[in-house]
Amino acid sequence: MFINRPATRRLALTVTTGAGALALLTACGNTNDMATGLINGTSAPAASPSQRSSAPFNNTDVMFAQMMIEHHKQAVDMANLAETRAKNPEVKDLAARIKAAQEPEIATMTGWLSEWGKPAAPSGGEEHSMPGMMTGEDMKKLQAAEGTEFDRMFLEMMTAHHRGAIKMAKMEQARGVNPQTKELVKTIETTQQTEIEEMQKLLDQL
Repeated sequence: MFINRPATRRLALTVTTGAGALALLTACGNTNDMATGLINGTSAPAASPSQRSSAPFNNTDVMFAQMMIEHHKQAVDMANLAETRAKNPEVKDLAARIKAAQEPEIATMTGWLSEWGKPAAPSGGEEHSMPGMMTGEDMKKLQAAEGTEFDRMFLEMMTAHHRGAIKMAKMEQARGVNPQTKELVKTIETTQQTEIEEMQKLLDQL
């Protein structure tokens, strides 16, 4: 979990303006070229036939899976904190549902990367940013909060986190080629948009 994870696994949220507004997490091979291609809307190169297993995939699919695994892991970390720190039972219930949905998705994406012969996590120990990720400082503040203060922080942070995941899912829909991955991102978009609406209602009640 977050508390036990090495600092190098923690990812920072970076907001910039102008061209190249989003800096996405590395995949494999030429990291900058692949990230730039995904952000700027250029198609990532498809894998060669010898690299494919049961279905075609390209570098966009690989990068998306690696990014979303890390993204989901942070959401699970946040959900685990809610088990003991949240006051509102609806917040606790929401956190439990987020964890229940995202842990199996982590396992699914890890399995795909194994089939594709790609690492489940980026190598090199470098910090990268992706949409919606909380900073290490954000997570420390959430960890230190309790009760209604925690509820509000959790809902605000998870809303931003979900919006980032939806943005990443839309990029995969546009540029990925793997049919299983594209089906998963549909689920992510639908589920997390519904949860965003639920979290906004809960925030309005606090």
